[in-house]
Amino acid sequence: MSIDSTQNHINPVRPDPSTGSGLKADVEGWAGFDKLSPNGIKNSSNSINNCLLEVSDLQVAYGGIQAVKGISLQIAPGELVALIGSNGAGKSTTLKTLAGLLQPVSGEIQYDGNSLKNIAAHQRVSMGIALVPEGRGVFARLTVAENLQMGAYSRNDKSEIASDLVRMYELFPRLAERKDQLAGTLSGGEQQMVAMARALMSRPRLLMLDEPSMGLAPLMVKKIFETISDIAAQGMSILLVEQNAKLALQVAQRGYVMESGAITLSDEAKELLGSEAVQRAYLGG
Repeated sequence: MSIDSTQNHINPVRPDPSTGSGLKADVEGWAGFDKLSPNGIKNSSNSINNCLLEVSDLQVAYGGIQAVKGISLQIAPGELVALIGSNGAGKSTTLKTLAGLLQPVSGEIQYDGNSLKNIAAHQRVSMGIALVPEGRGVFARLTVAENLQMGAYSRNDKSEIASDLVRMYELFPRLAERKDQLAGTLSGGEQQMVAMARALMSRPRLLMLDEPSMGLAPLMVKKIFETISDIAAQGMSILLVEQNAKLALQVAQRGYVMESGAITLSDEAKELLGSEAVQRAYLGG
C-alpha cells in the first residue's frame, strides 16, 4: 500500500495537564471525557488484564463466506487500538459484528465484563458502544444539527444533550457553521465530522471507526486524525479500522494485522511500524 507523503506526518495534540487544553478550541469540561463517558472513564493503565472489550475466537459468516476466522483481540479502557489489513480482510465485518449488526457463528464478545450474546445493536449503543461506519452514513436529508441529535436518541437527559451538542460544535467548529445545512450537501470531510460527532453524542465508552480517511483529501485526513488523537488523549477507548496503515499506527498504542479473516500479527504500534513484514505489505517499504 502506497502512503501519500502528504499524509505521513500527523502531530497529535496532547492535552496539557496544567491547563486542561488539548482539544480544539480548548473545550472546557472535557478533561477525562467526564461528560461523554457515563462512568467517567479516564486514561487508565493499558494493561490488557483490565479489558473493556475482549473478543475470543470470533467467527463470522457474511454473504455465505466465512469472513472472520476465529480472531481474538482486546482493548483496555482509554486505549486506541488499530486494526489494519488489506481490503477484504474482514475488518469491517468485525466492527459490524461488535456493533451487533451481524451475528457471529461462534466465539465470545465480552464488554465491560459482560457477554454481548443476544444483545441487539440498539442496546449496545445504550451500553456505550458506538460505530462510525465506512462511508459515514449521514442522514442526507436532515440538517447537521438534526443528525447530531439523532446520535442521542437513546438518551433522555435533555439538558445534557443540549450541552453535548455545544461541545460537538466546539470540537468540530466547521459543523457549527453548517448546523442548519442539509448533511447531504456537505463535503466528504464534513460528513465524516458529522458521523463522528453523531457517535459521540451517544456518550460512548468504546468508539469504533471504520475507514475514517476513505475518500478524503490529504488536508482533511490530517484534521480528522488529529481529532481522533485528541479524543483518545481524553480517555476514550477507540478501535480504529483504517486503510492508511501508517496513519493508524502513528496514533494507536497497539495494533492488530488482519489477513483473510484471521489475525496474523499483533504488537505495540511502534513495533508494527518498524516491522519489515508490515512495511512491505502496508507501508510501501
